[in-house]
Amino acid sequence: MRAPIGTFEDAQPATERRELLPPPVAAAVTPEMVHVDTDPAKADTADFVAAYGPELLERSANCVVVAAKRGQDVTLAACVVLSTTRVDVNGLVRRHLGARKASFATMDLAVGGTGMEYGGITPVGLPPHWPLLIDAAVADTAHVVIGSGARRGKLIVPGRTLAGLPGAVVLTGLGV
Repeated sequence: MRAPIGTFEDAQPATERRELLPPPVAAAVTPEMVHVDTDPAKADTADFVAAYGPELLERSANCVVVAAKRGQDVTLAACVVLSTTRVDVNGLVRRHLGARKASFATMDLAVGGTGMEYGGITPVGLPPHWPLLIDAAVADTAHVVIGSGARRGKLIVPGRTLAGLPGAVVLTGLGV
């Protein structure tokens, strides 16, 4: 199979690669999602783009876990933005979640809450009660490369599919 973007040597429907995915991701992948096998040492965006092509920078998205606090209550949420931007954590995210303070979740909290590997967290297969905030630019992209839940491999997913995931809310200006 040929991936819809990039020149990956090993691409297959993600539903045929469930054994390479963490359980929550394996349970949530759909036929329009493509898994590409990639070097786990090159999972971070800069290394990934250097290894697999600079054209993927504009087509890559990052999923980060945010901890939003209001009093003693902590809400974990996932935010998806293009890799050329950063998440507006203390502005749009904080206001949207009704929090007094918002910050990136610790690695232990992100990994423990998602069941995924740090550096590979994806919006596919997140806990269903989590808010999932997706930048409008991601939703408007034909196909984006995102983590697969593991450092080995990536998913290529239509932006509209990400916008349709459980709990997803599309926000303009999430990525700044």
